[in-house]
Amino acid sequence: MRLTKISASMFDIRAKNYYDLLQVPKHANEAQIKRAYHKLALKYHPDKNPGNEEAKKKFQEISSAYEVLSDTEKRQIYDQYGEEGVKQHNAGGGRGGAGGFNDIFSQFFGGSGFRVSFGGDEEEEEKTPKGDDVVVELQATLEDIYMGQTFKMYRDKNVIKPAPGKRKCNCKNKMVTRQIGPGMYQQFTQQVCEDCPNVKYEREGSPVTVDVEKGMKDGQEITFFEEGEPIIDGEPGDLKFVIKTIPHEKFVRQGDDLHVTVRIPLVDALVGFEKKIPHLDGHMVSIGTKGVTKPGEVRQFAKEGMPVYESDKKGALFVKFEIDFPETLTEAQKGVIRTTFGSATS
Repeated sequence: MRLTKISASMFDIRAKNYYDLLQVPKHANEAQIKRAYHKLALKYHPDKNPGNEEAKKKFQEISSAYEVLSDTEKRQIYDQYGEEGVKQHNAGGGRGGAGGFNDIFSQFFGGSGFRVSFGGDEEEEEKTPKGDDVVVELQATLEDIYMGQTFKMYRDKNVIKPAPGKRKCNCKNKMVTRQIGPGMYQQFTQQVCEDCPNVKYEREGSPVTVDVEKGMKDGQEITFFEEGEPIIDGEPGDLKFVIKTIPHEKFVRQGDDLHVTVRIPLVDALVGFEKKIPHLDGHMVSIGTKGVTKPGEVRQFAKEGMPVYESDKKGALFVKFEIDFPETLTEAQKGVIRTTFGSATS
């Protein structure tokens, strides 16, 4: 195996993590990576999503990720130097892409025994038993979702380990024909099994890193393929983290917009004011005005809302103003008001 020496200082941090794109942990083995690509490629294939540019882009991204992570040499380079490291490796004579994203898809499915059709049947494939999914509620603050946050967790789960002895496995029902007399035959179903090494479940713990990306929505799932409960002679279930947003004391999220209520004194409402409020990441937003502010008035501040998920855009911030009126006025104060605004109508 040939490795290309690359200077890590030459590259910026990659925009999208290949492991995140395939929704597998960094320690995923070859089989996990292959199965994850299989599921995602079928889901986002352009033939299944005609006219959907987002699906087309996603298909290209996961195909690029699979091309790298399924190649031992490229994966080592990627783990150390990132996406740009792989590009330099390819430019320097390393094994590059075979000819496009559809070629990667065709190579994957062409010799695997699958027949893929997007006209009605999703796929024809022998069903493999799957373990239970594990769903975990991930409580995140609005600040976490606004800025993005990484959560370190510890996962305790069953792991399949070797055990003494043999067991029956891969059992299938087979149609058997038996002659019971001259010209008479009987057909019946018989279970046929193989002998496999015995296995057992053991509990093991391992750390899990969960990245909450900017702009993710409440209820959105972050999935780790095959990190759920295992099942003997089948595929493990998935580990799913479901985002649950903790209510904020000031800001309320509606879609990609933020809403906040600010109280100002009557004098500021009448003569104008200068005021700044702290945002979720600490930067200050100027909400002052030189004009008159009416009770319940709402003003919009563009690009001060939540980040739009997987985009460089932002929603808007809507500020609702509530006016603090004085409880009482002195006669002198009433006189000034009458003088300024005229006598009250009768």
